Amino acid sequence: MPKGSPELTAARKEEIINACEELYKTMSFKDITIKEIGEVTSFTRTSIYNYYRTKEEIMLALFCREYDIWCSKLEGISEGCADISREEIASAIAHSLEDREILLRIQCMNLFDIEDNSRVEHLAEFKLRFKRMYELLTVILKSYQPEVTDDECDSFCCCFSSFLFGIYPFVFHTENQIKAMEIADVRVPELTVYKMVYDCLIKLLP
Repeated sequence: MPKGSPELTAARKEEIINACEELYKTMSFKDITIKEIGEVTSFTRTSIYNYYRTKEEIMLALFCREYDIWCSKLEGISEGCADISREEIASAIAHSLEDREILLRIQCMNLFDIEDNSRVEHLAEFKLRFKRMYELLTVILKSYQPEVTDDECDSFCCCFSSFLFGIYPFVFHTENQIKAMEIADVRVPELTVYKMVYDCLIKLLP
């Protein structure tokens, strides 16, 4: 790690993550390189290696930030879910994810490679976020249904977490995918993140 104030280190990491996010909006994960990321930062490409060893570690940091944003929304839900209906809880959680396209894309398409090419200490930072999400969903579920068991909470969280891995390809289609479905006469359903999450939760929530 380079010498400098914690504020400078945090600011440079944030700039690197922001650069990666902007590239990821228009490029595939495999086409993004450290060089590409360096070209849209204010310091040299080689300086990036003082903070991250691989592009996967940068993507992991972006993924962690996405989870932090999502968890902050789940915290808000957990503070007021004791006296609301199943439909209201499902709607609130669905809304918390409807603008997390990058989170859903990374989780569905790139997480395995990211985890496989990141240092364990960086990966552990993400696992803490995942744990926090799991805990918040448990709080929400127990506030809504105080009699729910720990096993039922675990089952709910595992099922819902697994479901999240599959949302992205059903909602976000490339031009090639749309053309291929038209040729194959496959009906393209009008799906949104909100609708998919809401429908799933209505089935999963007790």
